[in-house]
Amino acid sequence: MGHVIANGLELIGTGSSVRLNRDLGSALKTMMTLSRSQPLTEREKLHVLALDMFASGQLPKACDVWEQILQNHPTDLLALKFSHDTYFYLGYQIQMRDSVARVFPFWTPDVPLSSYVKGFYSFGLMETNFFDRAEKLAREALDIERTDAWSVHTVAHVNEMKAEVEKGLAFMKETEDNWKGSDMLACHNYWHWALYFMEKGEHEAALTIYDNHIAPRLLSGRSMLDLVDSSSMLYRLHLEGVKLGDRWDNVLKRAKQHSKDHVLLFNDAHVLMSSLGAKDHKTTNELLTTLQELAKGIFSASY
Repeated sequence: MGHVIANGLELIGTGSSVRLNRDLGSALKTMMTLSRSQPLTEREKLHVLALDMFASGQLPKACDVWEQILQNHPTDLLALKFSHDTYFYLGYQIQMRDSVARVFPFWTPDVPLSSYVKGFYSFGLMETNFFDRAEKLAREALDIERTDAWSVHTVAHVNEMKAEVEKGLAFMKETEDNWKGSDMLACHNYWHWALYFMEKGEHEAALTIYDNHIAPRLLSGRSMLDLVDSSSMLYRLHLEGVKLGDRWDNVLKRAKQHSKDHVLLFNDAHVLMSSLGAKDHKTTNELLTTLQELAKGIFSASY
């Protein structure tokens, strides 16, 4: 299960695939070899199977296997989290909500980490437009664990969707010390904070957040989400007519490394934003050409 956890986090972190990462491919082969040479429980076998399906691009089938685990083990946090994120990538909002809803009654307060499951559920509720219920549940989770950056993320989305800009600004400021140390989501939560300033037309304030919090995380880390947030924020500011100076250059340095990845179309769109923003025609053409070639290969293989 150590191999399952390590490989799953790498695969589902949006930035890698077996096709791109030889070390990851080797690690998955090791996991599969060990799974055949050691006695495993049925639950462990299903965890291995789900990752193998995810790695081969069969994301809906991987979710089916995680759901199978949850039928008999409703408090399996790994199956719940991996399926939650995969439904998100697929755009399956209802499944993302209901997958958690089905097991939620089993996550009583005495079960370790149960508050985080409130956060998962709250995000699914938000994605399906149950904004008040989503915020209530997220705030309950934060009352138990104030550093839960995912629940902060839910509240940030709710305030955005309800156009409660001042409320959103106050919430982010009041809670910043609690979530700013989050490895994966701090940058994204700062992105949400900057969006509120953009809603008010306070572009300099949004740029200040970008310069102080978003750009530094892009330069110091390797998360694809940081690259996505940087590209998205600068492109929004560009559409508002804000002068960005040389800010695109640092984003492009990271983005160029991923112009041929094509792990998620969501990532591709943001790499394209950066190459267009920096007026790098070579990277733009490279991204579009390799994407078209990949699409043709997939289309041909399906017939």
